[in-house]
Amino acid sequence: MAKVHITDVVLRDGHQSLIATRMRTEDMLPICGKLDKAGYWSLEVWGGATFDACVRFLREDPWERLARLREALPNTRLQMLLRGQNLLGYRHYSDDVVRAFVNRAAANGMDVFRIFDALNDVRNLRTAIEATKAAGKHAQGTICYTTSPVHTLDAYVKLADELIAMGVDSIAIKDMAGLLTPKATGDLVKALKDRFSVPLFLHSHSTSGMAPMCQLKAVEEGCDHVDTVISSFSGGTSHPPTESLVASLHAAGYETGLDLKLLQEISHYFREVRKKYHQFESEYNDVDSQVLISQVPGGMMSNLANQLKEQGALDRIQDVFNEIPRVRADLGFPPLVTPTSQIVGTQAVLNVLTGKRYESITNEVKRYLQGWYGQAPAPVNEKVRTQAIGSEEVIDCRPADLLGDELDKLREQIGSLALNEEDVLTYAMFPEVAKTYLQERADGTLQPEPLLPKNDTRADGVVPTAFKVTLHGETYDIQVTGAGPKGEHDRNFYLTIDGMPEEVFLETQGEYSTGGSGGGRGKATSQGHVTTSMPGNIVDVLVKEGDSIEAGAAVLVIEAMKMETEVKAAVSGTVKAVYIKKGDRVTPGEILVEIA
Repeated sequence: MAKVHITDVVLRDGHQSLIATRMRTEDMLPICGKLDKAGYWSLEVWGGATFDACVRFLREDPWERLARLREALPNTRLQMLLRGQNLLGYRHYSDDVVRAFVNRAAANGMDVFRIFDALNDVRNLRTAIEATKAAGKHAQGTICYTTSPVHTLDAYVKLADELIAMGVDSIAIKDMAGLLTPKATGDLVKALKDRFSVPLFLHSHSTSGMAPMCQLKAVEEGCDHVDTVISSFSGGTSHPPTESLVASLHAAGYETGLDLKLLQEISHYFREVRKKYHQFESEYNDVDSQVLISQVPGGMMSNLANQLKEQGALDRIQDVFNEIPRVRADLGFPPLVTPTSQIVGTQAVLNVLTGKRYESITNEVKRYLQGWYGQAPAPVNEKVRTQAIGSEEVIDCRPADLLGDELDKLREQIGSLALNEEDVLTYAMFPEVAKTYLQERADGTLQPEPLLPKNDTRADGVVPTAFKVTLHGETYDIQVTGAGPKGEHDRNFYLTIDGMPEEVFLETQGEYSTGGSGGGRGKATSQGHVTTSMPGNIVDVLVKEGDSIEAGAAVLVIEAMKMETEVKAAVSGTVKAVYIKKGDRVTPGEILVEIA
């Protein structure tokens, strides 16, 4: 009886796809005993967006999560998703950082490294593959599957040939948006199995509804390994359910080594856990055939919806989905997988929210068009490139070849906040977010984002909730008890703070009072008022009071949706006032800088 090996992705891609990567370690550990006995070939537990979410939202140490999962899963291979030269961040890192990251991940318990490049540029995979092999771990080369005029069967076979020449132990087909059809799956798997002898893995999202059919077709054509997710985190933008595939394969004469009864117990556990994270569920998590046009991958879908919701712009999500294919074509048809999915998605959001395409261009799009992410699969829109980078030179070598060693500089920058090499690497991935996290850890003030209880909404429109807030070393117990009626621009909320009743007055996003003295951030009313089209955090302020500035010059840098964007002056003049500083949280409509 032929053996088909199963990898379950519930601890990484399953919750990344359905609840915006918010599952906490405390909800993973109790079920690890049963997961470890299930007989999976591997469990995907790390990488992707989990590292970022741990630090940014959950206020957890991702390295500690890995070590604790390793201890709790002694009999099962642990697997991660690694973005080649991007590692787990959103830029290319120097080779010494890549080697150090892989080495520390291996030392903390990682067994299988699924290594991919968003552009399928194998030059960006070489160092990570070499480091994985040097650590004695399984290096899996990845084909990012997409459709476009340049993504052909022959091109994918050529890519696999190059990966095997680099010494990978296996090949994975990564269908992050669920674009594979059964026919395309059969053709691709057969072409790869006819030519190569290494194990072949299939990873596909159910977004279009075709993934279960593709899995069976892949197995029939000789695919050795299939990724699934336990049923309580399956379907839609996630993956086909583990139990269903196991039952189908058993009936067809294949062996998986998995017991359906134990899988049911695991599924029941995660069904209850998922309820805890209801606030991150999205109406865009179901099967949606429009992915065949937009190509938005599963993990991006729930995160994009959540981010637009935070910005009060969820009603524009269809406009964003329509814009994404246009941006993708302008950038040379990159596969939509991290970081290119974020690069394309954020630029599409900017194009929609500003009302003018490429009026504001993220720094990541500029770097992409300059060649800092590698070779685009097809020619880019030269008009957009010129608009983004002007006459600056486009690089055509491996981007990391232009980077000097970084580790010593990173150690110096983060200083005593880093207690070990892992902390330095966390800082390397997300400098601003990690620095805040490490400082709060040192101060003993780490607090994860609050989880809302799943209660019925009351007549006043408030879901009762309680949480703790720490300010200046003092911790307060906060309970939301009610709300006044919604006004045109404001609303009152009623709370208790350490048992004492309080009333909080909130103004609608973008509507602010100048306070009469001109000292606060008011509502932008003229071209000399520099504002932003998206909520975000100030990364850098590039001007000061008294500076002369020309129209079109960058005034500040804002991070929104994990991408950095320069905000430019609309008029020439003198900087009259700067109302923000690095680290501030800002929203659309506020006066950030005033030019007179």
